[in-house]
Amino acid sequence: MEFVISICIFDFIIYFTMNNIKNYVQQNKERFIDELIELLKIPSVSADSAYSQDVINTAEAVKTSLEKAGCDFVELCETPGYPIVYGEKIIDKNLPTVLVYGHYDVQPPDPMELWTSPPFEPVIKTTEIHPEGAIFARGSCDDKGQMYMHVKAFEYMIANNCLPCNVKFMIEGEEEVGSKSLSWFVERNQEKLANDVILISDTGMISNQQPSITTGLRGLSYVEVEVTGPNRDLHSGLYGGAVANPINVLTKMIASLHNENNHITIPGFYDKVEELSLEERAEMAKAPFSLDNYKKSIDINDIHGEAGYTTNERNSIRPTLDVNGIWGGYTGEGAKTVIASKAFAKISMRLVPNQDWQEITELFKNHFESIAPKSVKVKVTPHHGGQGYVTPIDSIGYQAANKAYTETFGVPAIPVRSGGSIPIVALFEKELKSKTILMGFGLDSDAIHSPNEHFGIFNYLKGIETIPLFYKYFVELSK
Repeated sequence: MEFVISICIFDFIIYFTMNNIKNYVQQNKERFIDELIELLKIPSVSADSAYSQDVINTAEAVKTSLEKAGCDFVELCETPGYPIVYGEKIIDKNLPTVLVYGHYDVQPPDPMELWTSPPFEPVIKTTEIHPEGAIFARGSCDDKGQMYMHVKAFEYMIANNCLPCNVKFMIEGEEEVGSKSLSWFVERNQEKLANDVILISDTGMISNQQPSITTGLRGLSYVEVEVTGPNRDLHSGLYGGAVANPINVLTKMIASLHNENNHITIPGFYDKVEELSLEERAEMAKAPFSLDNYKKSIDINDIHGEAGYTTNERNSIRPTLDVNGIWGGYTGEGAKTVIASKAFAKISMRLVPNQDWQEITELFKNHFESIAPKSVKVKVTPHHGGQGYVTPIDSIGYQAANKAYTETFGVPAIPVRSGGSIPIVALFEKELKSKTILMGFGLDSDAIHSPNEHFGIFNYLKGIETIPLFYKYFVELSK
């Protein structure tokens, strides 16, 4: 009886303090914003070695913030690359454990001339979508702002003595360059990272009025192809018409990879593609979408894609093949009449769950080499890839996230499948045997990876309000 009473009192305390989180956030609003701005000032560009000390300085800053927020143990874990910040607060080993993942590195700011304010001098500006203001800076949404929401949500739960379970933080510094050291770290620290659910905010939601939870991610296979003809560039007058032009050949080969219905022609490519039921597709269709606004936002006259599927289905539940870059021959100013010796292209394939990226890479390689004429030589070089991922909407983690969003936004979240890829999510499930919940608070308009990246003040503070509710409901549903 005494145990039951203590549990009831504990639940009452959690409920009471969660109702006061808005007050806590408002009371600390300016400090929360100022702290994020200071973090955004550090140019932690992992892709450029010129910023290596800044990346390390950012790791130190994240470590300090976790210590101040209330972690009992925080360390910088050395890896073959940049350090991983690990922190934890273990209140009872019999309680569930939430592992929070994020990253402190950012994309390069280029092209600099397109920024309306310096990328590492954060400023707050109002926009049509963000009338309360948005922080303009590289990394504001991806992922420093979204990662820091978790630090501040944790701070709230510690300060108000309402943390309902154990928490572990794993914040890396190489996400923007492929998380090169993360698998190395995870494989060697499975006991340290043991958890019941992984929580990530590195995605977005439909709008500030309609939250959504990303339940699916596409996998990725990225390759580079090289087509070689003659042993040197040739005079197009003396050799034209008698020697295969590698650029002409390459473009024909690429064009043949899709048929008239924009269906990918690689044999075996669709063998393991998951076909969603009409019911699941109907649920996806509930997400608000304006085709006219979509076309207007990217200045196109019409859409394009695989026959038989809607725009939202094409960019989420269907696999794709796209040329990301193509070059060869003379591209400088003026004219130079040559037949190039070589032509190159970079090609990415977004994959859906059940498609193995290594298998697809091999299928592409075999097919591309088979369609090359004898007049040229073809080389396919795989670069990197990752598996797709799906979180079931009947899982405890999804239900907890949905309850949290419903309480703070006033409407239930809509499950959506993202067209993007986060290979680490499949890695986590393989190595740590736990599901990942993607609670994103960014918007499509936040210009991540682009000039003028920004993150709404509303979104930042709403994230801090919502995250503690996930902990509350996850513990309740786990009983």
